[in-house]
Amino acid sequence: MTGEPDGLTAVLLQLAGITQKLAELDQRQTGNARDLTQRITTVASLVDQLKDTTASHAQALAVLDGLDRQVADLAAKAAADAAADGGGNAAGYQPSAAPKFWKLDGPARDQAISKLRAWVEQVYRPGYGHLAASLGECWEQHPLCLYILDWLSELWSVLYLAPTRTAGTLAGQAEWHTRLLAAAAEQLAHETRGCTHGTSRYRIATPGARP
Repeated sequence: MTGEPDGLTAVLLQLAGITQKLAELDQRQTGNARDLTQRITTVASLVDQLKDTTASHAQALAVLDGLDRQVADLAAKAAADAAADGGGNAAGYQPSAAPKFWKLDGPARDQAISKLRAWVEQVYRPGYGHLAASLGECWEQHPLCLYILDWLSELWSVLYLAPTRTAGTLAGQAEWHTRLLAAAAEQLAHETRGCTHGTSRYRIATPGARP
């Protein structure tokens, strides 16, 4: 019995290490699902081994029960991620970092705006009728329009570039069209209507003309 305290200390130290591994796994949840599954399997094996060697330590067993649940939860999340993306790759569109329009200048600003321009020309104006028609031609010169079109285009990409569609995605698409899009289009129209930069109505561009 004299060796039990030292044994318990060693077990608790091992538990602390496994807890740290679980925390790291949880942080990696958005990463590679296949790699995450392999790591979870390793941790689960360590938990099982410790349970076999700590049958006489109620405190350690209680901690192990909690770790078992964490391992099971992480395994379920990893399986769901793998199923969603076809097995280990990042699923769907990943939003890019928000452009810092308040301090961008020169080529960096032009590049950020060109991404928005492509979405406006390829998705927004062809697909959203009178809502898109209210966007002024001079939107590129309005910082408010840049901010709104940035989140609007990124959210559209998240909702429509995913390889599969879930009930949550469907609900997001409905909200995007019935609430968010209408509110954003109204702000865009108000910002560009009647300003001194030029006409506020969209005109069909002639071939070779700059939008």
